Amino acid sequence: RVVFELFDAKSARACENFRALCEGMGTSRATGRRRTYEGSRMHRCVRNFMMQGGDYTHGNGAGGESIWGKKFKDDAGGLKLKHDAMGVLSMSNTGKNSNSSQFFVTLGACKHLDGKHVVFGKCVRGMDVLERINDECAVDAGGTSEEPKVPVVVAGCGVL
Repeated sequence: RVVFELFDAKSARACENFRALCEGMGTSRATGRRRTYEGSRMHRCVRNFMMQGGDYTHGNGAGGESIWGKKFKDDAGGLKLKHDAMGVLSMSNTGKNSNSSQFFVTLGACKHLDGKHVVFGKCVRGMDVLERINDECAVDAGGTSEEPKVPVVVAGCGVL
């Protein structure tokens, strides 16, 4: 189990979106199914870099949908936070103000992402799980695929 502390004061929109998707609230416009991370997989997992998931609509990184059904703006406070260690929780995006449901968790310091991705939380329990994913599931950078060697799935999620 991995538990994240969310930084509501700095990244309110990202936290609201993530929390609602952890709770499985609402229906996806894209799929007609419940909006939830539960059962979704990490489609990208690169050793000492990050694992990326949250595409509950396609499962491969091509999709995803926020709780508002569209992309949402970057939280300025979250852009100021750092990707300086393993366990940082951050929004995936395709550029400025393009956040949806996809997120990533750092598997090492990724300072080159600072200011480009909204940091909205950090791992407070389960760092051993992240270390195991990094050691056993992650692929080396520069390979032909960035899919994990072994499936990494969100077996359950919610709010504590």
